[in-house]
Amino acid sequence: MKPNDPTIRWIEDPPMGLSGRMYLPLFVQGLTTTVKHLFSRKVTLQFPDERPKIGNPIIYRGVHRLNKDSQGRVKCVACFLCATACPAHCIDIVGAESPWPDREKYCESFTIDELRCIYCGMCEEACPVDAIELTSFLDLTGRSREEMIFDKEKLLSVYDKTKDREPSQSVRLGVPVL
Repeated sequence: MKPNDPTIRWIEDPPMGLSGRMYLPLFVQGLTTTVKHLFSRKVTLQFPDERPKIGNPIIYRGVHRLNKDSQGRVKCVACFLCATACPAHCIDIVGAESPWPDREKYCESFTIDELRCIYCGMCEEACPVDAIELTSFLDLTGRSREEMIFDKEKLLSVYDKTKDREPSQSVRLGVPVL
């Protein structure tokens, strides 16, 4: 197709008025947006001096925790469903034969690379025993990459810090704790 093809119907730009040539409507539109943002509610916080308010901490996806059962043992049964469901491949589990008669296996080692995690919650959804959950903890800092790899003890310590404020999903739903 060539530009001088007689079958092509070319459309001319509409003529601009004086205000259009002076960009007056765009200028007024820009000023309106600026004034609206000047008088609107500010959403920027000076973190960590100002703490953000999380509406519902139960649905927030922060740092992971490993839940404990009623006897203080880790609830994980090393089924590897969370590691399989994780799209970021940040969960590493080493299973071992359980010393307790109520389950076949338990996690001897459980690590999550918090820098690799995308906090999608798929691990939480995949867990059949409600062993892993995301908390409302948002202070995730570390001096090195190794500090951001949370092992089993660190994940259990998150549980100890958050269990009263954020009960596990099985407790919230009234499912008996095993």
